[in-house]
Amino acid sequence: MEYWSFGLLDCRSVGVLGRWNLRNFIPGSDKPRPTQILADNYCQRLETTRGMITFFIRCVVSIRWGNFFSTRRRVISSLHYSITPLLLLFSACDKAPKPLTLPPFDGQAAYELLVKQCDFGPRVPDTPAHDSCRVFLVAELQKYADRVTEQKFEEHLATLSKTVKLTNIIASFDMAATQRILLCAHWDSRPRADQDPDTSKHNDPVPGANDGASGVAVLLEVAKTLKRTPPPVGVDIIFFDGEDAGISGQSETYLAGSRYFAQTKDVRFNPMMGILLDMVGDADLQIYKEENSVNYASGVVDRVWSLAGRIGVAEFMPTVKHAVTDDHLPLLNTGVPVIDIIDFDYDHWHTTSDTPDKCSAQSLEKVGRVVLAAVYNPQL
Repeated sequence: MEYWSFGLLDCRSVGVLGRWNLRNFIPGSDKPRPTQILADNYCQRLETTRGMITFFIRCVVSIRWGNFFSTRRRVISSLHYSITPLLLLFSACDKAPKPLTLPPFDGQAAYELLVKQCDFGPRVPDTPAHDSCRVFLVAELQKYADRVTEQKFEEHLATLSKTVKLTNIIASFDMAATQRILLCAHWDSRPRADQDPDTSKHNDPVPGANDGASGVAVLLEVAKTLKRTPPPVGVDIIFFDGEDAGISGQSETYLAGSRYFAQTKDVRFNPMMGILLDMVGDADLQIYKEENSVNYASGVVDRVWSLAGRIGVAEFMPTVKHAVTDDHLPLLNTGVPVIDIIDFDYDHWHTTSDTPDKCSAQSLEKVGRVVLAAVYNPQL
């Protein structure tokens, strides 16, 4: 992953109508279909006090001036055309937000899984640590998932100046479900600490506690929950390999695993939404909206940030701050609405000091709870 603007993506914006603010792509067609009717937008607005006040003011103005449908009418006419739709909307919407289904998330267990990955050493491709961690991740997922697949391929990695064997690890839950959510993270670590303040360490590998192990740790803990308490949708967890072996300033040399998966995925695999986790363990957690996610999967961003607010996770900041070259981009290019949850304000990024002591169980738990809220409440 690199902080680099990706430019214009060859994909369609995936949102305009409905509570999800999201459109599903029809296989074999470039015509999107809305998942909810326009009235759902009013339901969503009425879920907050601000929305209710705004809506009330509009109705008062419309009754006075007869402008509810942007057409000047006499007051007597506006009473008929303004109040009737208002009553219909209130009857169609719940008076209060539906309670969320939110299983518990064990942040301490997730932190121990982060440490376990780092104990193997830097997970640089074509090293014993990388292979040992792969075996561990597959074994962990096999405890919980209905199916675990290793997608093996070869790729020339610029930072290593050679072609190596890489493996995407794919775990699927509830294979029969037609509605599916994708959760993903990268499991490799960077071969060179080229951002280390000590230039003598630029050729040393990055431990990758936050940048790599944190997202994987959260999703391993999520996998336990999916086994224990099956959600209302199918879930696919993918650990991408070779994400962080690019050359700084050359975005096309990054994202080996997600690029390969996107190029070879079954055309029938079109999850309703996706969440990428990257660098989510920082003890000083602040997660801003990522620019590419907002531009090309705004409905998913809005949904996830709304859920974070509802469960009291204030570390999900309401503004956009970074555009990041990350594993969601190849998937966005295929029409899959995936967002990047990333705390890019991390002083130890691509340095030898990206170690477990810079991360916290509390941060992992907060992110894990938001992910679970999205999985277990996909249509609220």
